Amino acid sequence: MDGAAAAAAIRHRTVEANGIAMHVAECGGEEETSPRAVVVFLHGFPELWYSWRHQMEHLAARGYRCVAPDLRGYGGTGAPPDVASYSAFHVVGDVVALLDALGLAKVFVVGHDWGAIIAWYLCLFRPDRVTALVNTSVAFMRHIFIRAGAAAVKPTDFFNRTYGPTYYICRFQEPGVAEKEFSPANARYIVRQILCNRFTSEAAGGAKPPAAADEEPLPPWLTEADVDQFASEFERTGFTGAINYYRNMDWNWELAAPWADAKVAVPTRFVVGDGDLTYHYPGIQDYIHKGGFKADVPLLEDVVVIPGAGHFIQQEKADEVSNHIYDFISKFV
Repeated sequence: MDGAAAAAAIRHRTVEANGIAMHVAECGGEEETSPRAVVVFLHGFPELWYSWRHQMEHLAARGYRCVAPDLRGYGGTGAPPDVASYSAFHVVGDVVALLDALGLAKVFVVGHDWGAIIAWYLCLFRPDRVTALVNTSVAFMRHIFIRAGAAAVKPTDFFNRTYGPTYYICRFQEPGVAEKEFSPANARYIVRQILCNRFTSEAAGGAKPPAAADEEPLPPWLTEADVDQFASEFERTGFTGAINYYRNMDWNWELAAPWADAKVAVPTRFVVGDGDLTYHYPGIQDYIHKGGFKADVPLLEDVVVIPGAGHFIQQEKADEVSNHIYDFISKFV
C-alpha cells in the first residue's frame, strides 16, 4: 500500500493533554486498550505522525492499535510560544498525559530522531508506562542527555567543539536566526532537501532554493504526495516549534541530572542505518557495539544496523523496520 492509501485508513482526532491540544492519528484495534496491543509512535525533526504511516499499516494489519501524535509544536498539535515549553519534561509529560487521556496504562513505544530522544527520557522518567521500546536512529547518549559527573560538557558545547559553530544544532540555538533560514515560504524545498539528503548537517539548512531544486528526482521511497503532506503543514505552522526542541538541549541536560546514574530499565531493540549521521558521531559505534550502550540500557536485546539506510530509516526501509518492530514486540504479547 502506498503512503496515500495507508493514510486513508487513519483515524484522526484531537486530544486535550498536558494543557495543549494534541492531534493524534490512529489505526487498528479501535476498542483495544490492552497494554500489550497498543503501540505509540514518536516522530522526529522535521516530521509529523505521517512518518510512521508504513509501520502503522503493518502493525494494524497484525492486530495492534497504533497511536501516532504530532508532537508539541508540530502539525495539528498546539505550539506554545515560550521556548522553555519544549523541554523534555514538557514533551514526556505530553506523552504520559496522552496515555492517561486514552486510558492506556502501559504501551509499546517506537521513536525516531527527536522522538527517540523523548522515548529515552520517557523510559528513564516513567518506565512504568512502557512495556518495551524500539528506538531508531538516536542511541542513548548519557553525556548528551544528562549532566553527569564533574567533567560533564553541555551538549551545545560538545557539538560546537566537535563540528563547529555552523553545525545545524549550533545554528538553531539563537531565536530568530534559524527562522530566517527556515522560512515557511520555503517549506517544500526545506523538507524535500532534508529528506532527499538523508539529513546531513549541510542539508539541514533552508536557504532560498535554486530554480531547479524541485526538479531533482525523489528517492524511490518518497513521493511528491509525501512531500506535500509534510510541506503543507510546515507552510502553515512554520518551523519554530520544531526548532525549539534543540534550544532546550542544554536545559534538558540540566533537568535530567537527578537521573545521572540511572539505567534505561525497559526491554529495548535499537535500529539504525549505516548511513545515518547519528551513526557516525565520534566514538558512537564503539559505544553501541562494545558494551557501553548495553551498560546504560541493560535490557537492550539487540542492535540492528541496516545497510544502505540513512536517517529517515522508517521511510527509506519501511518493510524492514516494520518487521523489526513487529518481531520484537510480538515477544511480549
